[in-house]
Amino acid sequence: MRTFRRSRIRAAAAAAVTLALGCTALAALPSTAAAAGGLTVQYRTSAAGASADQSEPWLKVRNTGSTSVPLTNVKVRYYFKADSASAAYRFACSWAVKGCANITGTFRTLPNPTATADRYLEISFSAGAGSLAPGADTGDMQLRFHRADWQSLRQSDDYSFGAERSTYGDWPRITAQLGGVTAWGEAPGGDGPTDPPTDPPAGGPRLFDDFDYSGHTDPRIAANGWSVRSNSGGPGVPGAVWAPQNVTFQTQSGNSVMNLETSTAGTGASTVQTEILTRAMKFRNGTYAARVKFSDAPRSGPDGDHLVQTFFTINDLKAPMADDYAEYDFEYLPNGGWGEPANILYTTSWETYRPDPWEAVNQHSEVRQSYAGWHDLVVTVDDSAITYYVDGQHFGTHGAAYLPERPMSINFNQWLIDLAGQSSTTPRSYDQQVDYVLHVKDQVLSPAQVSALVSGYRAAGTAFEDTVPAS
Repeated sequence: MRTFRRSRIRAAAAAAVTLALGCTALAALPSTAAAAGGLTVQYRTSAAGASADQSEPWLKVRNTGSTSVPLTNVKVRYYFKADSASAAYRFACSWAVKGCANITGTFRTLPNPTATADRYLEISFSAGAGSLAPGADTGDMQLRFHRADWQSLRQSDDYSFGAERSTYGDWPRITAQLGGVTAWGEAPGGDGPTDPPTDPPAGGPRLFDDFDYSGHTDPRIAANGWSVRSNSGGPGVPGAVWAPQNVTFQTQSGNSVMNLETSTAGTGASTVQTEILTRAMKFRNGTYAARVKFSDAPRSGPDGDHLVQTFFTINDLKAPMADDYAEYDFEYLPNGGWGEPANILYTTSWETYRPDPWEAVNQHSEVRQSYAGWHDLVVTVDDSAITYYVDGQHFGTHGAAYLPERPMSINFNQWLIDLAGQSSTTPRSYDQQVDYVLHVKDQVLSPAQVSALVSGYRAAGTAFEDTVPAS
């Protein structure tokens, strides 16, 4: 979201920065390992030297079980020894049957380093990669990684490297996790990394708001750091207004819920949009979460408008293409828009943009399906990546190039891209609802930890807390 919005993600996708580079060929391996949990990982490499400009693990993941496996539940880990404690690495996908846009690579540190591994490259999949039927595999995933400074890397001492593997074969030195449980392979030392525990970490600055207010004029809204927008300007239909009175509150199933209503009668002058945002830009790394109800159909009137329903963080663009800009979006389009014909959910990480002429530097993930109903949205920002989750499932991971340089605000809004989706002048209105919002500063929480933390607030009867210091 921003105060001048764009024509955009479809146009932006063409201009988006990607980390994919070229590629080389590969190598492989037969193996005696047996699949423990219905998965096997096959590997080959063509960068067979003891040292190389880049490591080239080409992989296939096969479902050896009897039921379909959503790839969002799968994580693959390639273990290696860093060339030095300060060495940084970059991931690239050159080509993949499942599509490079649906595959992300994140570098992490092993909690128990060995002589052949102190880091690992974790491969994860967005929902766009689909599922593996019994007996099916992902097909080629032509992956590679290199040092950030492009110096030659040493791979002869890497746990997962197999110099002799010139054809695909099962390779137990690469592990696969299914739903957080190791389903294939053996990590170095026998005790590989584990996913975060369910119990949330104690302490640390946090913002939590259960949106328990009487209405948009409730003085606690401002006292708790929120602004209900009334000023004119984008994004959205020219001539539209932003109406504070269309932000209302109600009780559902024992929880207070915020409702954002957007309406139109097919003209700019009749269009009313809604937004609520934190006044302070003080949120940067950590975990952001909200429970949001998206709507496919209007509350009243004819359907079809190009609507955008959102949860996002953002700071201000100081100048066109300024490199200290940041924005991280969940955007649901129930009726399409930006060149899309039907419902689609985007997550987008922004490095920068220029409004005129339009140019964008971003990375996005998307799934083309209905998301009508309540959804748990989580995005985490650490020192290496931005990772998005929907309903506890990995949705997309975006690279270090898009990390924030400055703090941001937290925002929700609902607005119209244009009036091309529905030409009728019959009035219609749409609702987006928000149950809660949570930010935990400088801590990466799993979706399960978010749920536990929110449950703790509600069990204690805490409707609001903000201990995040001013930036």
